[in-house]
Amino acid sequence: MQTGAQELYVGAAKRLITPNPLISVSGGVGAPKPATEKKGELYVRAMVLQKGEIKVAIVSIDNLGWPATLGDRSRDLVSEIPPQNIIIGATHTHSAPDAYAFPDAMGNHGADMDYLEWCIEEIAGAIKDALQNIQPAYLKIAVGEAKGKIAYNYYAPDLYDPRCGVIQAIGIKGKDKNRPLVTLVNYAIHPEVIGSKRGILSPDLVGPLNEQVEYKTGGMALFMNGAQGGMVTADNRIGNGEEANDWKECQRIGSLLATEALRIVKDAPLQKDPDLYCQSKKVKFPVESAMMRFILENSPLAMGSSDGQSVDTTINLLNIGSAQILTIPGEALPNIGYYVKRQMHTEHPFLFGLTNDAFGYILTKEDFNSFRRYEYVSRTSLGEMTGAIFEAEAIDLIENSPTPLKIKQ
Repeated sequence: MQTGAQELYVGAAKRLITPNPLISVSGGVGAPKPATEKKGELYVRAMVLQKGEIKVAIVSIDNLGWPATLGDRSRDLVSEIPPQNIIIGATHTHSAPDAYAFPDAMGNHGADMDYLEWCIEEIAGAIKDALQNIQPAYLKIAVGEAKGKIAYNYYAPDLYDPRCGVIQAIGIKGKDKNRPLVTLVNYAIHPEVIGSKRGILSPDLVGPLNEQVEYKTGGMALFMNGAQGGMVTADNRIGNGEEANDWKECQRIGSLLATEALRIVKDAPLQKDPDLYCQSKKVKFPVESAMMRFILENSPLAMGSSDGQSVDTTINLLNIGSAQILTIPGEALPNIGYYVKRQMHTEHPFLFGLTNDAFGYILTKEDFNSFRRYEYVSRTSLGEMTGAIFEAEAIDLIENSPTPLKIKQ
């Protein structure tokens, strides 16, 4: 649905989800690792947009991934917004509690179910808080190359997307007139500077990114990841094959990305009457990977479908002013990200990776199991056709959506 003529309202809110006392953290398949200290805090952050009868929530949670089975329980707690219009993405930090309840060979898991239940409630709470905070707003939207030592592709250094997309809501009335209410930063990167094996619970580089944006703007910040699969990671290389893996490096990269995001959006024109559109589509992916099938069948979260051979998930397409946004239920490799962006009817394409679900890596069928370098990402992908199915369904959504408003720069 799309609206026009009415005023756009935007609200934002965040809630702390750092466990106290600390609990184990997960960087992927396998048993969670004990955490004895923390660097930064974990949050759930929500941005709500409303125009006329249309309401949309964009939610970011500091976690490796957030399965739909958990997200749907939060959606059920928010009656004010249609569930298909609540977009929940994970930052992909590798230093947060296990949200998948990854089973071991015996079918046991190390997830803290009480913590996950609390997060479900806090997600809903953050959305409701953001709804309470809504006020009239204009938008500034821009996409540009983020400069500096931020990300690279571990498999092939230059094969990544350096573009950073920014959506900033500007207040137009009262004490918030001409001030940023919320700044959304969209960039493809693995936040794994610290990782899961150092005994540290952390939002990784996303924490300092959000802190810097909030310090410099006075409004809330929200990070949505992109097509960062195989392996677009933080550029923490320090030479001689060594890496910086500490909080100081998280602060360096996060602060640099924040500076670049604000530079990119600084001179963007105000969009005073932006349209708002949100569409969703159910998609089915076959599960060919033995590892992924085992996880889906044995996790207590019941993430697979009843036939045990496939998974159902939701893909969203949003138009927010001049921005067109497509969600990805996993970690798409950069070539898929580039291809889908080229199909979008806008100069401001956004991809929200690890959103609504996070079913491992998404490769093209040509890349799947084709190179030794891709053995791991192929093994942790649903299957050979995942990329082709995603591309076809995404393009169908794009072709059947309105064209976003074009803005003169």
